[in-house]
Formats: sequence, C-alpha cells, structure tokens
Amino acid sequence: MRVIATAGHVDHGKSTLIRLLTGMEPDRWSQERSRGMTIDLGFAWTELAGRTLAFVDVPGHERFVPNMLAGIGPVPAVLFVVAADEGWQQQSTEHLDALHALGVRHGLLAVTRCDLADPAEATEQAQQRLADSRLGKLPVVHVSGRTGAGLGELEQALVALADGLPQPDAGADVRLWADRAFTIKGAGTVVTGTLAAGTLRTGDKLLLHPGGRQVSVRGLQALGTDRGEVSAVARVAVNLRGVPLEEVRRGNALLTPSRWLSTGVLDVRLGDATAEDLPRHLTLHIGSAAVPARVRPLGADTARLSLRSELPLRIGDVALLRDPGSHRISAGVIVLDVRPPQLRRRGAARERARTLAEMSGRADGSAELRRRRLVRRDELGAMGAVVPDDAAEGGGWLLDPAHRDELAARLVDLLDRHRQEEPLADGMPAEAARRELGLPAAALLETVLRTETARAITTGSGRLRLGAAQWPPEVAAALDRLRRKLGEAPFDAPTADELAELGLGGKQLGAAVRAGELLRLAPGLVLLPGADRRALDLLAELPAPFTLSQARKALGTSRRVAVPLLEHLAARNHTEHLPDGTHRLRASE
Repeated sequence: MRVIATAGHVDHGKSTLIRLLTGMEPDRWSQERSRGMTIDLGFAWTELAGRTLAFVDVPGHERFVPNMLAGIGPVPAVLFVVAADEGWQQQSTEHLDALHALGVRHGLLAVTRCDLADPAEATEQAQQRLADSRLGKLPVVHVSGRTGAGLGELEQALVALADGLPQPDAGADVRLWADRAFTIKGAGTVVTGTLAAGTLRTGDKLLLHPGGRQVSVRGLQALGTDRGEVSAVARVAVNLRGVPLEEVRRGNALLTPSRWLSTGVLDVRLGDATAEDLPRHLTLHIGSAAVPARVRPLGADTARLSLRSELPLRIGDVALLRDPGSHRISAGVIVLDVRPPQLRRRGAARERARTLAEMSGRADGSAELRRRRLVRRDELGAMGAVVPDDAAEGGGWLLDPAHRDELAARLVDLLDRHRQEEPLADGMPAEAARRELGLPAAALLETVLRTETARAITTGSGRLRLGAAQWPPEVAAALDRLRRKLGEAPFDAPTADELAELGLGGKQLGAAVRAGELLRLAPGLVLLPGADRRALDLLAELPAPFTLSQARKALGTSRRVAVPLLEHLAARNHTEHLPDGTHRLRASE
C-alpha cells in the first residue's frame, strides 16, 4: 500500500478528485457533504495498475489547518491541487509551508477545473511556488473533475509517484499516531492512523500514549478488510480490547513497549527560520499531535522547546511549529535531543548551542554515548540510536570507553589519596568509591576495574585496595619487631601490654589483620598468618584424642594461647572438642 495526502486551497477540487479516483466518498460528515467543504480528514482507497493507493483527504479552509496537519503529518507523499480558474491561493501557501517544514519531498501537482479556464497560468504559478520548497519541480497533470478529462493521465502519474516512494522499514518500532477514534457496536474502541513504519499484528501488546497504559490489539483492518498483520506504509484501523473511547483521542499514539521515550523538553534545529525571530509560544505539530510549546532560543538556528504535555519522540523526528494566532507556519524542526541537559549555570545556554551546532539530527549511538558519557542501554535505543560495539556495559548502563578510562584514572587517584589519609584502613569501601565516581550501578564499577589503568587495584570483602598495604614508618617497624618475635616462638603470642610496648594498639592490630599480615585469635591475641596450619601439623603427631595440656606442650605455648587457638581450629572444622574435654583432628585432616 502507498498512502498519499491531498493538499491545497479550499474548494479547489481535492475531494472531487478522490471520488473520481476511488469511487468512494471521503467526506464522512453530513455537514461536509451539504456544504461541499471538507472539515475533517477523509479516507479512501483504490487499485491502480496493481498498486494499492490510499488517500488522506485534508480540509483546505484556514479554520481547519490543525486537522490538515494531523492528516499530512505521517504521510510520505502529497497530491497538491490547484484550480485553473483561481490559481494559487492563501491556503495553498500554508499547506505548502507545512509540507516544506515537514520535509515532504514526493508529490504530484494536479491542476483542476481545466474545463473552466486555461490551466497554463495556474500551472506556471504553482510550479514557481513549489520549486522553492522541498517538493521542488513536480510532475503536473491537468484534469477536470466535472468532465473527467485527464483522469487517465492522473492515474498514471499517481502510479509513477507510488513507485518512486522509498521503501518503509517493516521491522521498525511502531508509533501509530491516532487521527480518529470511535466505537463499533460489539467490537469496542477503534483507532485509525497512518502506519509510517513497523508492523502491527493481532494480539500485539502496545502502549497507549499518554499515560503508558498497556493495550491489546483485538483486531486489525486495512482498506476495510480484516487483517492478521499490517506492515507500513498503510492506513490501518486498530480495534483495542477493553479501552473506553474517552481514553483515546486524536494526537494519542500506539507504541511498541519499552522502545520510546516520552519527553516534555527537547532541543531542535530550525529550518528556514532564526530562533530569535520566533514567537516564544507556538504549537508543535508532529504526526497527528498538536502540543503548545514554549520556545527558548539557544543558537542562531537551534532552540529548546518546553511542551505543555509530553510526546513520544526520537532524535531525527521532523515536526513543525505553527503560530495559531497568525495562522502561520513558523518553522520546521528536526529533533536533536530528547533528553537534553538542564541549563542552570551561567553560560550554559551558549555552551549548549555550540554542542547542538555539531549535531546532525541523526541518531548516532557512538556520538550520543560520547556526549552523554553514561546512559541506560534501553534509553539510548529508545532515542533511536544503535548501541555502539565498543560501549562499556554494566547493570543495563553504557559507559563511553573514553569516560570509562577517565574514571579508572580517577579511581586510582581516589584510592591513593584515601590510603594517604587513612593509612591503617584496609582499602576503601567499594560502595563509597562508586558514589565518588558518580556511577549509578555497582556493575559499572566492575567495568571500570577491568581497565588496564585499574590493574593495580585489588578487591575483597567489599573494599578496594591500591597495591600492598603501606604502613606508616612506626607501624611498619612495630610489625617487623613482632614478626621477629613470633618467628622465634610462633605460638608465644605477646600480651596486650607487650603489644602496646611494641606500638601496636587495637587500631593498628585491626588494620594488620584486615591486610592479612596477622591472624587474630581473640581480642588482643594475634599470631602470624599460617600459624593455624602449622599448629595442625604439630597436633597431628599427638595420639588421638589429645588433651589441652598435651596440645599446649606440643605447641610450646600457654593456656592463654592454646584455648583460643583450639577454638579457632574447631570453628573451622579442623578439630572437634569431644564431650570428655579432649580434642581430635577431624578425619579430613
């Protein structure tokens, strides 16, 4: 299917052409038919040379321009109609301005009512106007709705237009802008719109924007026929299960879940307009939605829009700004950023303008990650960007590789400073380091630790350490004296007073134990690491079971040391304390 919208001044014959082409009445309302003037959107379709063409017929009166914009917003091509006897008119200009702002590049010029006047002057006038727009010089057909003259040429030109349209992406995420909503008895609420990309299927779960309610597709129709599946581009009617009509209106959207961002603040590039010249309050039109927006100029051709209500947008979306008071299209816009930073600092707006000047309006995953440095994976995808292959990832977040390396260097500096400020601490808590680096997930800290820069950092017990423990000189000397003493008598643990004389209080002992340089048996009672394994070797030579006295003599120590040492071994299942008070090594030992 190919979908084409009409455009042109009121009463120039748009609806008449659609009736001739399709045999269908595009005007749905009785007042439209009685007045001979299209008020709201009309829809019709036909088969031409094996191609299915669907038409969105839009109103041409200035009072109904918002309805016109809702119709042409999602449509890729236009049938522009100008009457031979009236030529170019006011609404011809506004319709063309809208098409130009929306970037529509495919179309056909139909000069109608050729039975009433020579079409040459109207054709030349229209072609001159069109040439200055993105539509450029269009093929032209002269036709009479009253006599049918030129209808065959119009059909051939429409087939050629349809064949020249770009192929849509049937695998894209769905964003169906609703242009109508109504109820059918026995079926419920039906939403219609132009499916510009993606595929809809019965049974699909979608999100209804605004509100984010999950809805189910009960049924689908295209061209009045029930379908199990409809791919873009297509006019489609979607029957929603269990959704009251009052919850759906024009400008709402049906979305692929988890694939779109709703935003109320966005940065845009303006087409053919200067930011400072724009009114500060305009209406943003995209798809069938129309939302009041406050305009804040940033650069010469860039601005920030603050919307009265959020819209599901992506980088690269094309929309337009209209001044409803003056009935003018103020500017076309390309969405550059749907998650822009706040502008709080002095000079932030100028800095932002410089950044926006470098942005292309294309969703480039690498560029977005480089600018943002840190972003959720699903959010980057919802912006319309592809996750770059070199992105560092952790906990559903993405890190720019360069930023990850910067964080690794910062982490090394952070741990070095922490070691100098708290030399007796057993490294820095990993959670504290994560907060200092501004990382939202612990998994990202693991990503930073895997870098070459962070190779010297060790982890354990929830703490990060930079290299081996570096003791203050007096503590290092005290530990050295203790090692010499215990080296001569491994189980002759110093008393608390002796430790104090060595210069080792509770704080110093705790740090040494955490660093693995001492083995703590009880408060104030320490041996060298590995003393427990050496004790097991000596106890293995005793007859089983053995008494505390036998153990004390074998170890060459006192009861003060032997009792907590045996308790330490038993707690680790190396020995067991029998009911009669004796001890024995467990069989595995």
